[in-house]
Amino acid sequence: MGVELRHLTTFVAVAEEGSFTRAAERLHVVQSAVSAGIRTLEAHLGATLFDRSTHHVELTDAGHALLPEARHTLAAAATAREAVDEVRGGLRGTVVLGTMQAQAMHAFSIPSLLSEFGAEHPGVTVTIRHAGGSAEIAEEVRDGRLDLAFVALGGRSWPGVSLSPLSREPIELVVSGGHRLANRAGVELSELGGETLVDLPSGWGARIATDRAFSAAGVSRTVSYELNDTASMIEFIREGLAIGLLPPSFVREVAGIAMVPIRHHVPQFEIAIATPSNRRLSRPARALLETIHRRADQRLPSAP
Repeated sequence: MGVELRHLTTFVAVAEEGSFTRAAERLHVVQSAVSAGIRTLEAHLGATLFDRSTHHVELTDAGHALLPEARHTLAAAATAREAVDEVRGGLRGTVVLGTMQAQAMHAFSIPSLLSEFGAEHPGVTVTIRHAGGSAEIAEEVRDGRLDLAFVALGGRSWPGVSLSPLSREPIELVVSGGHRLANRAGVELSELGGETLVDLPSGWGARIATDRAFSAAGVSRTVSYELNDTASMIEFIREGLAIGLLPPSFVREVAGIAMVPIRHHVPQFEIAIATPSNRRLSRPARALLETIHRRADQRLPSAP
């Protein structure tokens, strides 16, 4: 008996979840069915695919070798089904779309996008996943956990991922209304080296951009508070505990906050759509990508 697609689906689920229990929940089956499927696959291949000696299931060398091939096989099978479905009357399938925090997406409305896409392709289901920072999101696109995703990598390239810019805005200094820099018309990054700073974690879009800007300016800085959401950052700033750097769309009109433009080495928050460069997108994912690019037309300003 040859390898069955359902066994490969089970294998990929266990590999991505790192757990037989979570894989069973994801596949909506009992855990014993997952275990049986993996045993059948291992017996057919004559190799152990998972190291089960730890609480966290780990791929063996054979498992690591199989994972990309399993993903490619499942993607090819999905493409074949999509081709038949399209002939039978309309595009069908599922797209897993990754996105950043809501504050980062003010320049590109996800609900509006899904409304337009759903009207055009009612047979396609779009699943939204909020991952961590942009670096983590890009890795999930590369590894096949996401079909495509909105990221902000500050113009950086990423292995296995293609990036198409959608929007860009300058990042500005954010301070409390009573801060010594609050009424300035502009500020240099060199003036901020000795300040107490609050920022997002490394690997998040705005943090990547500001880190690159400080490096280009030759200014060292110490981030005293590292928070994983911009609302908390703004509260720290408003209370005078620290200063920070954020795109204006993250802050909007918040009482007790002042925003000051950066004069030189201005960090740019650039939203891009990330797609895999190591595999072909499914037809539903390509259709969603076309809608995203259509909505982004005329949105991206000329580079400063």
